[in-house]
Amino acid sequence: MLLTFEQAKQKILQAVSSIKLPNCEQVSLLDSLDRITAKPVISPMNVPSFDNSAMDGYAVRLSDIEHAKNLPVAGVIYAGDDVDNLHWPKGTCLRIMTGAVLPNEADAVVMQEQTEKSDFGIRFLNEVKSGDNIRRCGEDIKKDAIIVECGTKLTIPTLSTLATLGINQLTVFKKLNVAIFSTGNELTSIGEPLSNNASIYDSNRFTLRLLLQKLNCEIIDFGIIPDDPMQIKQALSNAAKQANLIITSGGVSVGDADYTKMALEQLGEIDFWKIAIKPGKPFALGKIGDALFCGLPGNPVSTLVTFYQLVQPIILTLSGQQRSSINTSFTVKTACDLKKSIGRMDFQRGKLYLDDQGELAVTTTGQQGSHITQSFNRANCFILLEQERGNVKKGERVTVELFNALLK
Repeated sequence: MLLTFEQAKQKILQAVSSIKLPNCEQVSLLDSLDRITAKPVISPMNVPSFDNSAMDGYAVRLSDIEHAKNLPVAGVIYAGDDVDNLHWPKGTCLRIMTGAVLPNEADAVVMQEQTEKSDFGIRFLNEVKSGDNIRRCGEDIKKDAIIVECGTKLTIPTLSTLATLGINQLTVFKKLNVAIFSTGNELTSIGEPLSNNASIYDSNRFTLRLLLQKLNCEIIDFGIIPDDPMQIKQALSNAAKQANLIITSGGVSVGDADYTKMALEQLGEIDFWKIAIKPGKPFALGKIGDALFCGLPGNPVSTLVTFYQLVQPIILTLSGQQRSSINTSFTVKTACDLKKSIGRMDFQRGKLYLDDQGELAVTTTGQQGSHITQSFNRANCFILLEQERGNVKKGERVTVELFNALLK
């Protein structure tokens, strides 16, 4: 009996929980983009580290404004100026620039657009309140606060914040080692001439490399392995010694030459190898030694769908990421009929758009066969059709799941 999609995800979750996370290492801030933090990042300082002006304007004491309509300018403070020994007479104001240190006695900064110059000094046009246009020490970040939690993917905005704190070294998880290979006598590597009329290019391994690069993995590429039981077994054995995760393409179906499943049974264990989804029914999950194994179908679209839906969350978890990217799903109406057979959950490729009434709608990207790669090229979402659902009529509501960054 085939596992449902939800049952398969539960088994994957259980299998992943038994795998040890990679060790950690220290990297420079400049080399830490897309890495996963292995421990929390603590702020060594307040940000801002001192009270400063948020505007170009005038630093004032409220008591001085209450007793005079105009205040002479006693001096100028630029960003970077030291004000510890500043002499600021009573009954005057100070010209101050954005980011400059605020004198201790200043109650507010009045932006220059709200002032007028006169022969008697600076006149203030609007009511001035305590704290106006002042950036307080620690207003953005407090010293000793946790800035980044453990298990967080480091993005450009996050790293920019850490740069303001002067942090130059971060403790991150080592990149996940992922071994890949394709199986099949019909396959030819990209860039080489096809050997005969029955040969095809190994696009799946190329696609896997791109996906793994985007997920920041270390890739161990074993190339193309012929349909030979001994060679497949040897490749799996070698991969298990070097990788945290092994991903193969092809060889897990029910054909006479699908030897990967057989080799896996001899070397390790199989959790499952068929799921009630379309495309991607022949998906295998197992383990060889300390390495987790994912056997993907051979058809290009099936490979991409199963990687996205099942392998991607495995990699995020094994990489140490605690908060995986959230899949955005919601229901919309269909702009066309959709063909669907009852019995398997269907991940059809769709295009979400605004219709003439300004409402979200989804349409198919065309033929949905597991060999039709163009169905992905035009898509920006999956149309999720439930296992027990049949054909869908135009205007019915369906669940769509927007592609995350992996497919953008």
